[in-house]
Amino acid sequence: MIIKQKNAADAPRSPRFWAAAVLLLLAALLLGGVDRRLSFHKNKKLTVGVFAGSYWEIENGYPYRILDDAIARFREENPEIEVVYTSGILKSDYSEWLSEQIMQGSAPDLFFVPGNDFGTFSQIGALRPLDDLIREDPDFDPEAFYPSALAFGQEEGRQLAIPYECAPNMMFVNKTILDREGIALPDPDWTWEDFLSICRQVTHSTDETGVVNQFGVSGYTWVDAFNANGVTLFNEAGTSCDFTVPPVGEAISFLENLQNANSGYNVSDRDFSGGNVAFQPMMFSRYRAYKSRELSLKQYSGFEWDCITMPAGPSGDNVSRLDTLCVAMNSRTSQEKEAWELLKLLTYDKEIQKEIFDYSEGISPLSGVTESEETADMIRRRTGTEFNTDTLRRAMGKSVIAPRFSGYEEAKEEVSLAVRSILESNANLQMEQILWNRTINSYLKARK
Repeated sequence: MIIKQKNAADAPRSPRFWAAAVLLLLAALLLGGVDRRLSFHKNKKLTVGVFAGSYWEIENGYPYRILDDAIARFREENPEIEVVYTSGILKSDYSEWLSEQIMQGSAPDLFFVPGNDFGTFSQIGALRPLDDLIREDPDFDPEAFYPSALAFGQEEGRQLAIPYECAPNMMFVNKTILDREGIALPDPDWTWEDFLSICRQVTHSTDETGVVNQFGVSGYTWVDAFNANGVTLFNEAGTSCDFTVPPVGEAISFLENLQNANSGYNVSDRDFSGGNVAFQPMMFSRYRAYKSRELSLKQYSGFEWDCITMPAGPSGDNVSRLDTLCVAMNSRTSQEKEAWELLKLLTYDKEIQKEIFDYSEGISPLSGVTESEETADMIRRRTGTEFNTDTLRRAMGKSVIAPRFSGYEEAKEEVSLAVRSILESNANLQMEQILWNRTINSYLKARK
């Protein structure tokens, strides 16, 4: 007979023992659950892709101030979520850096999208469509944005990014020259005819040498002329171009007249900054920077200057070209809800958007912020001018965005070559348009 020896573990347990064991087990499960929840919250992180410095290529001492303030606000409402970004990425390196992150599958949850990169990132599917988030959010109204700024983040009817900061291209005028010549400041709805007339009047010698040293305009390009005359040069996909339409011919003829009005002299930006040119197109961000008290002594000093709307062509309107910096969501993010809340805070919150006028050089894409009297007062204080936001309202109301198809910059160079060649030749304009239309379209087909 084999007798199994009992040990202490085999002894019967009392009801009190089992009750204590159950309590210990419940406590362990509860603590384990709390620990897991704390660990989850502790590890929850949002990442943001951003570059250092100003989007507008202007010296800026507050590269991350607005983003830092937005993150601080976000953390107040979401203390369990850490928000991080990599600092020190230069704007010139940012596109390459972000492209590498996207290809490696490690792109940030949110990232800023420069205008020239929008088409590329959209084409590779890196941008998450935001339409469902916008539609389901009662606290977000797309109509609060300038339509052209909002359109900057759209493609094929989808909203792929939200505008964060923008600036229209406007006409800057040397008021000192106009006053000296007895010429009134042009009306907001001025035309090419008015523009050319003033350029001809002011172009002459201002001293006894007889050498022309005062000019009408510098920096007015075919892009400005085509926009002003209602030209839509490329189709949306960038696969075809119509260079033969009459408004293109009108624009080239006008550019030739402007060139002749300058007496054949190649007027430069340096001539304008020296106070010798009446007009020059310029981004409003540049106006803000060089009208500030900090930079006013470095450039465009010694004469009074201000900004007005762009002149209208006979087939167009007083159109301004718009550049916009957007914020997009990574199409692979696993934190859509949290990323949307931070994106909305950056682009839609009025208090954050007001900071653009304190710490950047562009304007807010929210019309209610940009056109407020508070903004007008701030610009007046910073620039020392009687600035009226009605000028901005008009410019933004008639602003257009450049095509964003991949390879647009290269296609634009082809058009630049065509316009330059036509202006330098004495050939028949319509025939030259037909010939160059073939050349440009051949280029577009070859690059597909």
